[in-house]
Amino acid sequence: MDRERHRSPDEPADAAVSGPVLVVPDAVRDAILERARAGRPHEVCGVLGGPFDPDGRSRVRSQYPAENVADRPRMRYRIDPEEQFQIFEQLEERGEEIIGFYHSHPRGPAEPSETDVSEATWPERSYLIVSLEPLEIGSWRWRPVDAGNDASSEPRGRFERERLLLE
Repeated sequence: MDRERHRSPDEPADAAVSGPVLVVPDAVRDAILERARAGRPHEVCGVLGGPFDPDGRSRVRSQYPAENVADRPRMRYRIDPEEQFQIFEQLEERGEEIIGFYHSHPRGPAEPSETDVSEATWPERSYLIVSLEPLEIGSWRWRPVDAGNDASSEPRGRFERERLLLE
């Protein structure tokens, strides 16, 4: 996979780093891609661990695969709460933090779907999305929106594109 496909189209190759960045080792990227291909036509999912920086550069050290227990696994993903808790315990034991989550879109873009937006719950965390058709990886940070006292159906947050650096 060409590393250039991971940059925003308007971002030069030597752009100075500004805003949030997710650094992913090639070995982790390759493992996630392999899972996505093997899991097709269903979405695969998991948790990313390492040192977390809410506004700067988070560096993935490891990925923790999880079973997709969604009622419609071809269209969405869901990590079982008990399995998620066990993964979080593993992260803590290894001295890692929750950087974010990953999942695949077997036949869709590497960007958040409406379902992804409505289901996102982890503020300031990365959501890495792997598209298999076309083959591409995108990363997004979930930014909460201060709704004040308004209990309307307005979105609770938004996804912000983040730079994805492979090493």
